[in-house]
Amino acid sequence: MYLKLFFSFFKIGLFTFGGGWAMISIIQREIVDKYKWISPEDFLDLLAMAQAMPGILAVNIATVIGDHLRGLKGSIVAALGTILPSFCIILFIAMFLTPDTIKNNEIISKVFKGIRPAVVALIIVPVITTARSSGITWKTVIIPATVAVLIYSSLPVVSNPILYIVMGAVAGVIINSRSKLKGKEDGK
Repeated sequence: MYLKLFFSFFKIGLFTFGGGWAMISIIQREIVDKYKWISPEDFLDLLAMAQAMPGILAVNIATVIGDHLRGLKGSIVAALGTILPSFCIILFIAMFLTPDTIKNNEIISKVFKGIRPAVVALIIVPVITTARSSGITWKTVIIPATVAVLIYSSLPVVSNPILYIVMGAVAGVIINSRSKLKGKEDGK
């Protein structure tokens, strides 16, 4: 199990450009769909937990999934699998490709420019997948769209993302409390 976990995240780390958001759909395909190690609902919960943690999303999601599957050893194995490919690639680039080399070498420059549109697609897919899994419909898309516009607006106070994280947490607690209370009343 540890080897499968390590190589799954190693492969994800090796072939994913664009950071954590670009990795989410690949991680979901590998962990939820292919190996069926966790359910789609658990994946969403672990993704939310990883986003709430400080640090790099790709490493955070690997760590929480590894911990969910195999505890501390699983989290270390999954995190190493995610970190190692990036570390080796960055080490290689630092040794052989300087910014001047990238700018002045037409082929290398075109490779990096060609990766850009793919990265955008890799980021958009998990946003759509997560929205579907979260139960966001065209009717409820107004909430995240409004929050995104307000954050982008750069207006004082309303452009602070922490405000919406706190508001979402408070709303989640209230809604969860109400549904538990209603469930207890229905059970009596």
